[in-house]
Amino acid sequence: MLPGGDAMSKGCVGFRRAARATALAVGIATVSACTTERPPSEIQRLVDQYATVRLTTDPSVLTEQERQMIPLLIEAAQPMDEAYWRQAYGNKDSLLDGLTDAAMRRYAEINYGPWDRLAGNEPFVPGVGPKPAGAQFYPPHMTVEEFDTVAAHAADGGAELRSQYTVVRRNASGELITVPYHEEYRAQVETTAGKLLEAAALAEDSGLARYLTLRADALLTDDYRASDVAWMDMKTNRMDIVVGPIETYEDALFGYKASYESFVLVKDMGWSERLSQYATYLPDLQRGLPVPDAYKREMPGTDADLNAYDVVYYAGECNAGSKTIAINLPNDETVQAEKGSRRLQLKNAMRAKFDAILVPLADHLIAQDQRAHITFDAFFEDVMFHEVAHGLGVSATINGRGTVREALKEYASPLEEGKADILGLYMVTWLRDHGHLSAGSLEDNYVTFLAGIFRSVRFGVADAHGRANMVQFHLLEDAGAFTYDDATGTYRVDFDKMRTAIGDMARLVLTIQGDGDYAEAGRLLTERGTTSAVLQADLDRLATAGIPVDIVFQQGPSELTDTTSNAQ
Repeated sequence: MLPGGDAMSKGCVGFRRAARATALAVGIATVSACTTERPPSEIQRLVDQYATVRLTTDPSVLTEQERQMIPLLIEAAQPMDEAYWRQAYGNKDSLLDGLTDAAMRRYAEINYGPWDRLAGNEPFVPGVGPKPAGAQFYPPHMTVEEFDTVAAHAADGGAELRSQYTVVRRNASGELITVPYHEEYRAQVETTAGKLLEAAALAEDSGLARYLTLRADALLTDDYRASDVAWMDMKTNRMDIVVGPIETYEDALFGYKASYESFVLVKDMGWSERLSQYATYLPDLQRGLPVPDAYKREMPGTDADLNAYDVVYYAGECNAGSKTIAINLPNDETVQAEKGSRRLQLKNAMRAKFDAILVPLADHLIAQDQRAHITFDAFFEDVMFHEVAHGLGVSATINGRGTVREALKEYASPLEEGKADILGLYMVTWLRDHGHLSAGSLEDNYVTFLAGIFRSVRFGVADAHGRANMVQFHLLEDAGAFTYDDATGTYRVDFDKMRTAIGDMARLVLTIQGDGDYAEAGRLLTERGTTSAVLQADLDRLATAGIPVDIVFQQGPSELTDTTSNAQ
């Protein structure tokens, strides 16, 4: 969900290097030597990288009480914006009130701070220094060594320091201490919890009412397991909300701390019923992974849900920079083992990205005779099976190094996103080979996937998805899975070599995860997670052509009066 990307002006090269040198320590935003102000036209160009899209749904499918729930759920989501601003930057008003340039202020709103998420978190506000690797989860000037030393000597082995739901601060003596999220962000979580209870009182679906009630309690206690189980137990609800501290992308120091976010959702009941069959194939897919048995010993649950939704409101981490178009939750490995997971495909947002970005991008970068393979159904499938593939492989290392997330630390998220991409293609290939997926063609999936890499790498290496896609691009290039035509500046998929490369890449990533090999994960992401000169030139062509990098939303209750959904 985090974005990142291009480079800043040449005059800031030295400053960029200094910013990267802080990656192993937490600092504060300091005044930099690079204070040359960008021309207003350039800031507006940055804003224009985002195409504006209305978030709507068809209210005619909703009952009267469901219509009444939507504004309450949106009001429940909005405090997650406030909490996330504090996590990502600090005092929102102190930043925005000081920006007199309207375009710069708007770009700060899009990025939830003064750092450009599509440009590797480079600062775009004059006088602002590097973004702290640990955002605002840790105290200024704390080093990795200090954290590890304190954690090693803690009575609980450092569990509270590493908890997803604590911030690390200093006491009066300068010692590291932890503060639970529900205390640090008390005002926000209390408001959200209250609105969830109001919505629960209107819910006609008993499972939804139970989930909303338990989620309200979870926000006030930081104990999310019961509400995660209740969320997985919901089957017949049309309304839904994902809310709370969920993903850990913002913590680039350790990858420990979860960020607040929220999606308000309306389920497409027809599409969801059509998708539900695929979860039954997960055990067979797991057994067929191209790795030794030790790396696939965990068996995914078959009661995992695949559902399609219109999303009607984004808040917090998921709304920062590039926008999420699919969700795989819960992240709690214990709940996953017991209940499986739910994959949510956000059809209206997905369709907006396909129409506004992927199709015009393919017209510039994909060989002309393969452009017919760029289809929305293939894009939907590639994204959907990416989310399903998060449930394959192992969540715990095979050699006692703890969970994959604990062992790989800050490399866990980008490597996991890379795994999901590759295993998503593995799943599509397997399902088509076994006759379970017949619409369209495998060639559609492969060509659309390659075009999707170009879309995602524009998010930059500060984004877990963008960095993962950059690695995939280089590995596919090494395998000859595509060729490049210098004369036309376009790429062509070699379908046979693509199939072989998928197995080889899956084996590589699954082995690193299963071994908890921190060093190898770092080597792979560092050496292969960079943009080549040729590719950068091609990406620059997209910018020159005015093709958006991502989307921003017009959203809220007033947008839902349109009876025509964006989803098709």
